[in-house]
Amino acid sequence: MPSWQDFQPFIVTGLSVGGVYALSGVGMVVLYRATGVLFLALGAVGAMGALIAWQLINQSGVNQYLGFLACIAFSGLLTLAYGMVFGAALSRRGPLINATATLGLALILLGVMDLLWTSSGGQSRAIVLPTDNSGFMISQIQVEWTNVIALGFGLVVTIVTGAFLRFTKLGTAMRAMANDREITATLGVPVRRVEAAAWFGCGILSGIGGLLLADLVALDASTLTFLVLYALAATLVAQLRSIVVAFVAAVVVGLIEEMLTPIQSLTNYRDMTPFVIAIAALLWQNRHATVSLTREGI
Repeated sequence: MPSWQDFQPFIVTGLSVGGVYALSGVGMVVLYRATGVLFLALGAVGAMGALIAWQLINQSGVNQYLGFLACIAFSGLLTLAYGMVFGAALSRRGPLINATATLGLALILLGVMDLLWTSSGGQSRAIVLPTDNSGFMISQIQVEWTNVIALGFGLVVTIVTGAFLRFTKLGTAMRAMANDREITATLGVPVRRVEAAAWFGCGILSGIGGLLLADLVALDASTLTFLVLYALAATLVAQLRSIVVAFVAAVVVGLIEEMLTPIQSLTNYRDMTPFVIAIAALLWQNRHATVSLTREGI
């Protein structure tokens, strides 16, 4: 069993990665509440935005901050475009259909990224944020400002989003649409405008998350695409309702995943973390549910 000192660096990494998972989780919950669509392409959108930023910065000589801005703008506009074209139709279909449709977008983007930025025999890629080269010490642990920003930004987005949903007209409209879309439309709420805001906001969060994860984890299309599963686990724990629960669950997922890394006997199973936590939470939440079985025709 590793010593406490062996775990300390992974606590920092786990909290920061969990903060980024929380960004995605908040975006997924808000979008689902406003449109009824579970957006599983969020990781792929952020991954492609991060690769575009890398291309602009390292191959085209674009200013670093302009490259980051291009990543966020691309992610927001692509998600908005998808939502405007397919969102209305998907919102009227079942969760299985709209989840499959967004997963299809993720696979398409993954194929495009593999074509444009091939990973077989290609050069290694990385995005290094300016905050990587500075930080501070807590006891014997080196903490970079990127780690602080990742966790802090996730917390700030959760708080601001909660206040936005509670105290603004647009946020109130989103909450009303989550309860009953048809009644909300009959009350004169501009449903399409509200949906557009939700899609665009979710895309912006995916772009920011893509940049942070490209720095904290790796700039790899497949890795970043399927990290959406960690955010999905957090949203399932929150039952696609509470952004606060989604934030806490995302941080717990990231922390446990990283804490398993120094334990050699469990390292190979760390990718199971989001599924185990989601299943355990769902079983706990439904512990008082009763199942009725009937037999007819006997």
